[in-house]
Amino acid sequence: MLDKPQAFAAGTGPADKLDDDALRHVLRHATLAPSSHNSQPWRFVPGGDRILLCADRLRALPVVDPFDRELIISCGAALFNLRVALASLGTGYAITLFPSSLDPDLLADVRLLPKHPVGAELAPLVDAISRRVTTRHAFSPKPVEAAVERELVEAARAEGVDVACATEAGTRDAIADLVAEADQHQFADPRFRRELAKWIHPARTGDGMPAYAAGLNSLLDFATPLVASAIRTFDVGGGIAATHRELAAGSPLLLCLATSVDDAQSWLATGEALERVLLVLTSHGLCASYLNQPIEVGELRARLGALLGMPKSACPQILLRIGHGTPDEPSPRRPLSDVIA
Repeated sequence: MLDKPQAFAAGTGPADKLDDDALRHVLRHATLAPSSHNSQPWRFVPGGDRILLCADRLRALPVVDPFDRELIISCGAALFNLRVALASLGTGYAITLFPSSLDPDLLADVRLLPKHPVGAELAPLVDAISRRVTTRHAFSPKPVEAAVERELVEAARAEGVDVACATEAGTRDAIADLVAEADQHQFADPRFRRELAKWIHPARTGDGMPAYAAGLNSLLDFATPLVASAIRTFDVGGGIAATHRELAAGSPLLLCLATSVDDAQSWLATGEALERVLLVLTSHGLCASYLNQPIEVGELRARLGALLGMPKSACPQILLRIGHGTPDEPSPRRPLSDVIA
């Protein structure tokens, strides 16, 4: 990637730090990235001519994400937003990924190079950052234009991530069945239900998910505290599975991001590719949400890849449904003071 070098050769030019307003602009846009359960598992350490991106593993999801795969993907999405925000200011940068062998939480060292702008092609995406939301309602049957689909594929590949798309009804139906099977598997586990309920608790005002995020708004006419209690106490997987199966089968485009290796570097790249795809589709007036259940259930992951015609060696990382719809309200965000070390 020409706009995202792995390291900076010293002596190429001076670097000045951002002023306070510019720094807030960059960090606020970075925090608008998507994350599993809206957990926002990132910390930023600004200092002088650099910004460090760190994983906040205190916000991990040990049941649904035991290896912190989705946590690091979320941080990768925040890193891409940071790149876009810097590009929008005309500020250059050079990124060293995983710069410390002693600190696995340190994911990226972003050196600021105001006099050496890079990534100019990313700057137009900055307005889409605040407009991007996860839309959990049904989409119109109107197909995604072929030219836009190609642009989404190119966006993922620009970040070094493989992509497969499903538009044919039979393939979408088969994937929808897999999503429903994964839902039933997950909701049968009381540990999964307790973890999910924790993140839709009404006491969470700067993070977490509204009750409808779990697909329960069409199943239970309860206030949020009772929805959380219902999830925690009862196996509602059958109803959730039916809801998600209908959403998956009825979405005109399913898009899967995959890598050839399943490690932290690949997960971070997946996050950057994910956010690039989301911002491009947002700029085209499209909506998206996640159907990651078959990826989170290990024994179903390879079956998803096979349905999409991927090589056996491929590691599916993210499954999106994409289409024309009405955007939901944006998810809450933690104040910057909570995510800056």
